[in-house]
Amino acid sequence: MKVGIVGASFARAAYLPALRHVPGAEVIALASGRLDSARSAAAEFDIPHAYDDWQAMLDGQRLDLVLIATPTDLHAPITLAALEQGAHVLCEKPTAMDAAEAEQMLEHAEALGRLHMIDHELRFNPNRAKVASMIAAGELGEIRHVNIANIGASWADPASRPKGDWWSLAEHGGGRLGANGSHQVDMMRWWLGPVASVVGQALTVIPDRRDKKTGEPWTATADDLAYFTLEMQSGALAQVFMSGVAANNIGNLTQVFGSKGTILLDNDDEKLLFAKAGGSFEDITQPDPNADLPGLNKGIWNVSVVGALRELSSAITDGRKLKAGATFFDGLANQRVLDAVKQSTASRAWVDLPAERQ
Repeated sequence: MKVGIVGASFARAAYLPALRHVPGAEVIALASGRLDSARSAAAEFDIPHAYDDWQAMLDGQRLDLVLIATPTDLHAPITLAALEQGAHVLCEKPTAMDAAEAEQMLEHAEALGRLHMIDHELRFNPNRAKVASMIAAGELGEIRHVNIANIGASWADPASRPKGDWWSLAEHGGGRLGANGSHQVDMMRWWLGPVASVVGQALTVIPDRRDKKTGEPWTATADDLAYFTLEMQSGALAQVFMSGVAANNIGNLTQVFGSKGTILLDNDDEKLLFAKAGGSFEDITQPDPNADLPGLNKGIWNVSVVGALRELSSAITDGRKLKAGATFFDGLANQRVLDAVKQSTASRAWVDLPAERQ
């Protein structure tokens, strides 16, 4: 299976180490906006072809699978072009700039009969899969509410981001809502089913910034703080609060409250705790068999990519549909939620969502 990658940074951190543990995967080309980055990653991982133009890579190589890890505004054009060239696609999150682009990506992939995946890699994390199975089996009873807090200090200093950092620019699809909120929305839909209604805000708390090397002033336009409440079709409420502008790192905390029990999960130590109603919390942490694979970078994001890429590669090789993971169907549904948060920011009101396609 011939693989091409667009975007060198995440490729180096996650894709390329993971692909060494995916049977049959051969990375033959890598493209990046900077040729030196593409060449450096290619040399490190023995990739024969490096490009500074993703279209040139697609035109010059016959690829079975294209992995896309670029600024969000490039997701749709690269996806559509890769699909046209005959490749299956894994695209990073958030899916696209808006639901219209996400729908175009989905419809094109389906029309051409290509496999499609959004890299919500935590669907392949054993702890989160355990929560999903417990909810589905009724072990927590009726899920009444979920609280998620993701709070850090990485954007708190006005000089913490370089000038032109795409993660801080709305025109490139940056911001906490897309970077982290997309994962939280996907997890809630995976665990609890479709979202019925949304209220929230995506805010730029520190717009006035300075380049961390030169001190040159510049303006951030993407959200550095976002929060929202999801009313699920099941009746459960999910509250998510994300900030990159706190004075201290608190990390990512997830709490699931059901009528028969409670789940606690902390990303810092990855301990999964469960208590039956009226009982004490017990450690039910699930080990990840991929965590000790050689060459992987540490952390659940880098480790979980192995499972995502193995499933996608296996489906391509076997000519079957995906058995696990988030597809472009999920990507569109997730994108509609993110769009609704932005709409709610402007209207300061709840936004009802259309029924999800099956």
